[in-house]
Amino acid sequence: MSRILIVDDHPIVREGLGRVLTAALPGLVLGEAADAVQALQAVQQTTWDLVILDLALPGDDGNVTLRRLRQQWPSLPVLIISMHPADQFARRSVQAGAAGYISKGSDPAELVRAVKTALAGGRYLPADMDALGGPPGRGELPHETLSDREYQVLRMIGQGRTVSEIATELSLSVKTVSTYRARILEKTGMRTNAELMRYVITHRLAPEPPP
Repeated sequence: MSRILIVDDHPIVREGLGRVLTAALPGLVLGEAADAVQALQAVQQTTWDLVILDLALPGDDGNVTLRRLRQQWPSLPVLIISMHPADQFARRSVQAGAAGYISKGSDPAELVRAVKTALAGGRYLPADMDALGGPPGRGELPHETLSDREYQVLRMIGQGRTVSEIATELSLSVKTVSTYRARILEKTGMRTNAELMRYVITHRLAPEPPP
């Protein structure tokens, strides 16, 4: 009997994932968490065989949460599930220790294969993983040089958030967020928020705004 924790801030997504998995894996025990705080509490309180983790969480995003889970529970596999394209997000997640990466647009059968692979101790990579190239280094894109927190702040700036709004959502001081912004500008070679926003849009680093 396997125990899987689903971490996603949308109840309908958690329910849908749960239905697919319980139909395919008899005896499966599921748990749910809506954000990073609930996820960490759930892992502290209960033993799990796998965590399915969304990247786009309120507060600490998925990659920040992934690193915390890997640091505190290194033997616990974490499968990333995301609406974002693999070519922009999978490599960072895998390098952070994820057991795999799967798109929310995938067929349910692929989700089941990814979960079975992770439960068996393997790593499930997207079909277009070859497009991600090799390890970071020469030729990497500017955003790939950022820390997880800097990357999160970049994406939020790209969505038009102000420094104050970002500070409030991440429970950080305005000064701290301003420091992250300064580091992002330095590492990317950009000078203004407008340039950062164009970069985020061009590289599809954040969800597109609704029509």
